[in-house]
Amino acid sequence: MPKFSLTASMRTNLLSLKKTQNLIDQTQLRLSTGKKVNSAIDNPLAYYTAQSLTNRAHDLESLLDNMGQGIQTLKAANEGIESLSAFVQQAKAVANTARDTPVTSELNSGATFSKFNGHVTIKIGDEEYTVEVAEDKQNSIASLIAAINNDVKTSAALKRAQITIAEKNGLMNVSAAENAPKVKFELVANDLSVSGTLNPSARNATLSQFNEVLAQMDKLVSDATYKGVNLLKGDHLKVVFNEDRSSYLDIKGKDASLAGLRLDSASREDWIDDAKLDGLIDNLDDALTSLRHMANEFGNNYAIVQSREEYTENMINVLEEGADDLTLADMNEESANMLALQTRLQLGINSLALASQAAQSVLRLFS
Repeated sequence: MPKFSLTASMRTNLLSLKKTQNLIDQTQLRLSTGKKVNSAIDNPLAYYTAQSLTNRAHDLESLLDNMGQGIQTLKAANEGIESLSAFVQQAKAVANTARDTPVTSELNSGATFSKFNGHVTIKIGDEEYTVEVAEDKQNSIASLIAAINNDVKTSAALKRAQITIAEKNGLMNVSAAENAPKVKFELVANDLSVSGTLNPSARNATLSQFNEVLAQMDKLVSDATYKGVNLLKGDHLKVVFNEDRSSYLDIKGKDASLAGLRLDSASREDWIDDAKLDGLIDNLDDALTSLRHMANEFGNNYAIVQSREEYTENMINVLEEGADDLTLADMNEESANMLALQTRLQLGINSLALASQAAQSVLRLFS
């Protein structure tokens, strides 16, 4: 392109206008982005320092999600422990009710026996038996009972009713086992009589209730899973707190199943044996203590993760504020700069017009 000769004053004004325009462009960029440092060209030290702070804040933000999910996993475990504790209390109430219920249904003669002559008539349901008692068996209840049991021990009805005839506190006592069917019983021997209805013990019904509660406990433990982690089935959970993964909390799961709590369903033999039933109740107390220890440990872990979550949130704010201090523009200052630069640009244009008047005067020579 051909070059044109300009006066010194015009060149000076053009250069000034160019610089002013560059400053206007820079100020407009700051106003539009809100930042005084938009690239490494603006301020390399501030740009890269702010970038480092921002990157760390982003890394910590991703860890916040991990911490939040860790808290939810602990909440799921805690909810499970609370429900399990309620189930244990319920099972204990059922067991205590059974413990307070007699194992057998009993009938007593109501009178002591002195001497008996003749025979004994026994009626079990609709079946009637007559027992002849030898003279040498007529002097005591024990002898009479021996004669009766010996005579009717082969009775299908007696076996079916699971009836036991024995001496108890000087009286003739008739009892039925816990799982015996309901049966009407009558024994008549001179002035001695025992009659009434032998009912099966209520423990039979409570046994199924107890076992159902325990079965539900195992089902609940299986349902306490959160995102594939079940702290009540021994799973572990690692919650990371910093970007290089050097700071973390390893949460160890517990076995809250029936096996882990050393509980098991009760058999009929356990249920009708008072000593074994007492043992079951003791096991339930131990299970409740274990659940409370689990709750305390998980609660401590929950507090740690929650505190680290709050710290991380605050740290992210600190990092972002530090990055902003290095890069954000003062909008009031930049607005004032824009107004001043626009005024300077207008003055430069006017100055350039004045500088070109000398060249314009030459043109009049040809007019």
